Amino acid sequence: MSKPSPRVLTVINNVLLTKNMQRITFKAGDLSDFETESEGGYIKLLFNENGGTDLSGIEEGERPKMRTYTIRHLRKEQNELDVDFVRHHHSVDCVNADSGGFASNWSQQVKVGSQISIVGPGSIKGLTKEADWFFLVADMTALPALSAKLEVLPSGAIGYAVIEINHESDKQVLVKPEGINIVWVVKQQDGLTESKLINIVRAQVWKPGRVAIWSACEFNNMKQLRTYFRNEKEIDKDDIYISSYWKEGCTEDGHKVAKHEDQLAGA
Repeated sequence: MSKPSPRVLTVINNVLLTKNMQRITFKAGDLSDFETESEGGYIKLLFNENGGTDLSGIEEGERPKMRTYTIRHLRKEQNELDVDFVRHHHSVDCVNADSGGFASNWSQQVKVGSQISIVGPGSIKGLTKEADWFFLVADMTALPALSAKLEVLPSGAIGYAVIEINHESDKQVLVKPEGINIVWVVKQQDGLTESKLINIVRAQVWKPGRVAIWSACEFNNMKQLRTYFRNEKEIDKDDIYISSYWKEGCTEDGHKVAKHEDQLAGA
């Protein structure tokens, strides 16, 4: 396969938003081809085999390692964009897992002036605006995308946004319609680290009328939520977006394998 045509971004700011989330601001030579709707979409950060950002050693016909991240804010006039990174580490019990994850390691060591190549942007399915109410679900990896979705909901929208975070201090102030209830699920509490996301989602009172679902989280949680929304609640496929952004114990390469196998199993 041919290498994607990359563009180079330069880090111009790096701030810690919460205990486990940092925001890196990038400057590009020209982002005029990015659509305004790119906020909440994604770019792919490119790395070499060793997790570095120097791609000069990648031979013709080979592809760099790609890691997918959400565009949180886009300022086309300034050729700037923000990307939020979760500060976490992977274990190594999955195929193609690398120590800590290339993008995670890079983001925690990056300095102003550092450069990285990207491809994109790409878009993901939005929410059906004609719905009577909305149900959004995310963990921290999908919080940037969910935040962008909240900002474009109709002003009179009602419903829930259930968000799993790693620590109480990871709560953020989100721009949202008044009728959307934010439900924070703290994963690390009283020494426990297991996910409580599924139980909290199920605990929300189901509202009458047509619902639009947007959900993105860890692979195993995604499968349980998919069963709940599609099978138990019988949501029409046109009214639901549900995806996994990562898999416990895996980097993106291993996660892609799991997603592919899951798609084949459901075919």
